[in-house]
Amino acid sequence: MAMALESTQRSVASRSTPEQGWFRENRSAIIRHGVINFFMIVILAPLAWVLMMSIKSRSDAMRPDFWPRRFDFTHYAYVFDKIETFPINLLNSIYVTSATVIITTVCAVLAGYALVHMKPKGGSFIIVALLISLYFPTRVVSIISVYEIQDYLNLINVTSGLILPYVTLNLAISVLIMRSVFQLVPHEVVEAAEVDGAGPFRTLWEIVLPMARNGLVVIFIVNFVTAWGEFLLCSTLTNDQIVRTMPVVLAGAQGGLGQWSWPALAAVYVLVVTPGIVAFTFAQKLFFKGLMEGVVKG
Repeated sequence: MAMALESTQRSVASRSTPEQGWFRENRSAIIRHGVINFFMIVILAPLAWVLMMSIKSRSDAMRPDFWPRRFDFTHYAYVFDKIETFPINLLNSIYVTSATVIITTVCAVLAGYALVHMKPKGGSFIIVALLISLYFPTRVVSIISVYEIQDYLNLINVTSGLILPYVTLNLAISVLIMRSVFQLVPHEVVEAAEVDGAGPFRTLWEIVLPMARNGLVVIFIVNFVTAWGEFLLCSTLTNDQIVRTMPVVLAGAQGGLGQWSWPALAAVYVLVVTPGIVAFTFAQKLFFKGLMEGVVKG
């Protein structure tokens, strides 16, 4: 009887030991993935709630249920009907954001390449100045100066006048990112191109830039998100709704004795944030890879 009991205990121990050993060996991975999944839910839950709210009927919007009892897609048509300038505002956002991203990228690439491979005089001072500028809230500190400059140039209440102020928001960090990325390119490669007769622009375009494409994705995403969601500069430098971008229009989509119900507001939010989500979805792998490359040498 004692021998049978001892054999049973051994068999139970033999069955539980591998499982306990597996959890003990993978405990850190389980905790890490649990934390990642938790924050993923924290980020995605509000987006999912807004999406489902935008297709709920008004009666369903008053209930606490997540899933609507009746789908109602008319709120999107309501948005275009109530905000007559919505298509123009959307085009304004696309225009201003695209121009901001292109100009900032070109400036960051040229400045980063020059600081690393052309070694200009005062390069260290420039880098220090760029780093110091990151500690100042640009929108708050310089909003009056920006307004006076725009007024002097007759760019108040002009959509194109938003581009240059938007460029200044992330230009410093974009230059520093591209500088860090270009530091990963060996100087021997640039020197070999110079020996072969390639000038600075040809070396940058044909040799260095293809090796730094991941850094381009990083500054593209950073500047896209900033320019697409910028509110303060647009609301300060524009007066008429027809020249404004989507964030300012979104902030004004409320009031009117209840004409803007929760589903209609949610539909506006979905229309505004969708382009940014789509852009980041397609570029996320290159974004994180470029971000890691940018901080290795930074």
